[in-house]
Amino acid sequence: MADSGNSAVDYRPNKGSLPSGTDFGCTLEELRSLMELRGPEAVTKITNDYSDVKGLCERLHTSPTNGLRCSSGTFDLDRRRQVFGKNVLPPKKPKTFLQLVWEALQDVTLIILEIAAIISLGLSFYRPLGNKSSSSCTGSEDELENEGEAEAGWIEGVAILLSVVVVVLVTAFNDWSKERQFRGLQNRIESEQKFAVVRDGNVVQVPVGELVVGDVAQVKYGDLLPADGVLIQSNDLKLDESSLTGEADQVRKDVVTDPMLLSGTHVMEGSGRMLVTAVGVNSQTGIIFILLGTCDAEEDKTKKKKGKKCEPAVSAVEAGRNKGKAADGAAPEEMETLRGNERAETEESSKKVRSSTTKKEKSVLQGKLTKLAVQIGKAGLVMALVTVVILIIVFVIDTFGTHGLPWQKTCTPIYIQYFVKFFIIGVTVLVVAVPEGLPLAVTISLAYSVKKMMKDNNLVRHLDACETMGNATAICSDKTGTLTTNRMTVVEAYMVEVHHKKIPTPNDIPEVTLDILVNGISINSAYTTKILEPEKDGGLPRHIGNKTECSLLDLVKKLSRSYEAIRSEVPEESLCKVFTFNSVRKSMSTVVRMPNGGYRLYSKGASEILLKKCTHIMGDGGVARPFHSREREDIVLHVVEPMASNSLRTICLAFRDLPESISLDDEPSVVSNLTCIAIVGIEDPVRPEVPAAIKMCQRAGITVRMVTGDNVNTARAISVKCGILNNQDEFLVMDGKEFNKRIRNKDGEVDQKLLDDVWPKLRVLARSSPTDKHTLVKGIIDSKACPQRQVVAVTGDGTNDGPALKKADVGFAMGIAGTDVAKEASDIILTDDNFTSIVKAVMWGRNVYDSISKFLQFQLTVNVVAVIVAFTGACITQDSPLKAVQMLWVNLIMDTLASLALATEPPTEALLRRMPYGRDEPLISRTMLKNIFGHAIYQLVIIFTLLFAGEKILDIDTGRNAPLHAAPTVHYTVVFNTFVMMQLFNEINARKIHGERNVFDGIHRNPIFCFIVLGTFVLQVLIVQFGGKPFSCVPLSLDMWLWCVFIGIGELLWGQVIATVPTNKLPFLGAVSRGASASLPPPSDDDEEEDEIDHAERELRRGQILWFRGLNRIQTQIRVVRAFRSGLNERHNYKNSLDHFQSNADEPPSADNSDVDEGSSLLNAPGPCSTSTELDLNSAERAAAAAAVSTKPGEASSGLPANESTS
Repeated sequence: MADSGNSAVDYRPNKGSLPSGTDFGCTLEELRSLMELRGPEAVTKITNDYSDVKGLCERLHTSPTNGLRCSSGTFDLDRRRQVFGKNVLPPKKPKTFLQLVWEALQDVTLIILEIAAIISLGLSFYRPLGNKSSSSCTGSEDELENEGEAEAGWIEGVAILLSVVVVVLVTAFNDWSKERQFRGLQNRIESEQKFAVVRDGNVVQVPVGELVVGDVAQVKYGDLLPADGVLIQSNDLKLDESSLTGEADQVRKDVVTDPMLLSGTHVMEGSGRMLVTAVGVNSQTGIIFILLGTCDAEEDKTKKKKGKKCEPAVSAVEAGRNKGKAADGAAPEEMETLRGNERAETEESSKKVRSSTTKKEKSVLQGKLTKLAVQIGKAGLVMALVTVVILIIVFVIDTFGTHGLPWQKTCTPIYIQYFVKFFIIGVTVLVVAVPEGLPLAVTISLAYSVKKMMKDNNLVRHLDACETMGNATAICSDKTGTLTTNRMTVVEAYMVEVHHKKIPTPNDIPEVTLDILVNGISINSAYTTKILEPEKDGGLPRHIGNKTECSLLDLVKKLSRSYEAIRSEVPEESLCKVFTFNSVRKSMSTVVRMPNGGYRLYSKGASEILLKKCTHIMGDGGVARPFHSREREDIVLHVVEPMASNSLRTICLAFRDLPESISLDDEPSVVSNLTCIAIVGIEDPVRPEVPAAIKMCQRAGITVRMVTGDNVNTARAISVKCGILNNQDEFLVMDGKEFNKRIRNKDGEVDQKLLDDVWPKLRVLARSSPTDKHTLVKGIIDSKACPQRQVVAVTGDGTNDGPALKKADVGFAMGIAGTDVAKEASDIILTDDNFTSIVKAVMWGRNVYDSISKFLQFQLTVNVVAVIVAFTGACITQDSPLKAVQMLWVNLIMDTLASLALATEPPTEALLRRMPYGRDEPLISRTMLKNIFGHAIYQLVIIFTLLFAGEKILDIDTGRNAPLHAAPTVHYTVVFNTFVMMQLFNEINARKIHGERNVFDGIHRNPIFCFIVLGTFVLQVLIVQFGGKPFSCVPLSLDMWLWCVFIGIGELLWGQVIATVPTNKLPFLGAVSRGASASLPPPSDDDEEEDEIDHAERELRRGQILWFRGLNRIQTQIRVVRAFRSGLNERHNYKNSLDHFQSNADEPPSADNSDVDEGSSLLNAPGPCSTSTELDLNSAERAAAAAAVSTKPGEASSGLPANESTS
């Protein structure tokens, strides 16, 4: 980092009463300058100034082994924060409420309305010379206008301005509350992040924000470093510094060559301890963030100068982040494959990437809403322009043609007032037509869902992931911890050439073998992994760290030994070499020095992999003997595979004594010629709630696949227990090697066509690497084997899962077992690591989609009616039946209030009883269109009846053809009030979008909806009774109110009529629904049954099926009677004939029954994207009906199930 760059963000603590940096033997500036050095230069600086890292620890008053002393209180920690700063990056200042108001005022339609209102307001004070009235200027004899009403003409302009102010304030308040919720979410995410530090000799987890300079932090595989530091001790430590440097290659760190660790970098391998030397804004990441923040703040003032200065920093960071994405986590061998696979893809899409900075493509809902909003906006603009043009033409023809009046200069302001009035009517049509409430509805729905999802153990990091999850068609899940409890226990063991079905006692194992076994387990595991006493009496011991290692440490305790005593004899600093676990090795090995000279290697890992490296095995008496390949095969066949078939994870434990002369960096030669100590079988029970959750997924049309690093047999056994596989299913279970053989061509490259032959039937991928996982996810997403693009969710916990998590549409990281890198790459964090939380995420995602659809169904009904009423009324009566202020009130109802009411509906399990909507399905379904058009017809008939015949029906004065500043009339007030009442009750109808009859179902679970509906009704009463001239209303009598409410209630009754009309009887709806996606083929009836639920049609179909079943049973009874009669004639053949009848009733369809065979093949033949576990609720009914129709008179129906045909 350049000096000039650092000086730009120089951080100096406040002076005065605060202690100076000299209290610690080194200042803040010294530490910052130290952290700018790299490699040998940094080592030289430390050696010259502090002699070594321990000297630096002394200067900072900390211990390299015991850390800070905190037993005396928090005074020392507070003092360090005052001198060296807090480990917090100050957030950018949020926009003030006034700024949000100003942004809301930038809306084009509101600006037009404001200008029109101001012009109207100014002209309302003008009076023509000679006391001319508007009637003398326009020639309309029936336009009688009293002087008092003319003088009150300014009220309409003021009312419009006040309405605009209300709309702006509501919009600004919504934006402000949204910003607050987002910041709360960010704070929640940050508070969840913790880091391991040593204080008072104990390893404790502290929030990242509480780290201080002088802390000794434990660094391990998968960590995202939260502060800068200097390495104290390391074991095979490798970091990915691409986020800072842009270099994707992993950097090896050790005390001798390069001890500098930087915040924001990822630990890819190994472990160690570091001394924290810079935090917050003084760390390297903090310096860059402050630079970026400075650029943002000054960008408006000096764009050119500051822009040029800051551009390199931004570019470097962005390049680092982009390269960091490609290199997130995979081991070197795997990353080469990933880079090779993605290179072509990156080159092809480089142009697109330059123009887009988004992480992923637009979410399903965002894309559909954008299209819809643009189309509706264009239609609204056209309608508004046509309305204005027609009004002006009719006015001109009527005034200067029909009445033959000349243009009078003194009447020009009157003419302008009329034109402004027409213009305001056109703008109000546009305001009502444009669905500006859509973004608000989406925001409210997502924010509400995200807040509630936190209670369901889903911490959402990217808002769009919430609704994308609702469209998920495939879930690729890990096994350990997600489908299983992650509470591992050793239950079987193969030791001393004996397969123990239970844990052996110490007496069953020779002393030599037992010592080697216990030492190997205690030393060859992360020292941060430990077993603590239970928090409550009678509870289970607490497992801290890696769960597999915890199960082995538990085995040590069951063998009456202490792993703590061994670790105290062999501290972590004394370990000579550690080959940490990664997905390539699938093993971990540790080298220690022996007291009598030489080294000893302890190793543990996947049994079938580590056994291949064993040349000896511990036999009777604790003596190692040669281990031949035939014996190895026998052990795999008779020990490993039976354990795996019982859902046990098998781990091989081995050791080797090494000579002094061997090079410990030569891993292949070190980890070879091993001696097998034991093979253990570790049980990880399936979570009890998982099978039901997977069944719900399958019923919801979501395919669940298990992608695990475990043995094939173990994975298969677990998948059967979970319900992913059934014994009758013909799905694929394979390991990583077989998977790669099937999907790669002769050149070793992934072939999408070959992959398309594999993934639809693949359910379990075992012994898979992160590369395999990434390939599978990418292949499913890119596949065109299905009519619609698959939406894939992926779970991951390891650093190497980063590429797959980022490639997936929704990436789930494990909150407990997941590494920081995996969490950083994910969209949602599962705080309980439980698969059922994913199912809840699906439910919430679908609920978001349905909430937006409900709002759309309601808003589009209002749009259609309001626009047609305003347009038709204006063209016929030269005035809109709904005034501008009334339109704005209606707009407020359908935008802010309706979005809040309909977007906060809680989810139900009914959401999981249908198929996913699909990425290419239209946002507005045919059932929704039926509801929109159906309710629009009802409302238009009512409004036009009241508009043109209301004065006769209700015996009131007409309000049509009123003069320019006429007083409000009862007639138009009834029209307005009835219109609002119909919207209010139609809002209740909009709660159901799939044709359900009971629109009140679950309404008590949404108090927000009830409160808003009642509140809107109360406000409407106040507006009508006390609104007066500003709202163009007059108080209504009780009779009039009852009529308005009665017509509104009619909406609920009309909704029941609409629900009885089957959607498939209205074929034109399909073409309208698909209008947004003209390139798609027209939907067939089968598509409708799969993609959309139409309850009216289903009820009709059920009635038909009951009829067919009744007919079948009558036919069956006739056969019984015939058989009985034939038995009376031939008693000796009675028994045979009855047996024959019963056998025919239960047999499957005959080969010559072409109708049944054809129907069943169409229903049951698995397509490339179908699964036998995905349930279509209508399939059985269609099959039953088809079988019933095809049954000939006098024959039993073989197409029905046995229990139906014999009942």
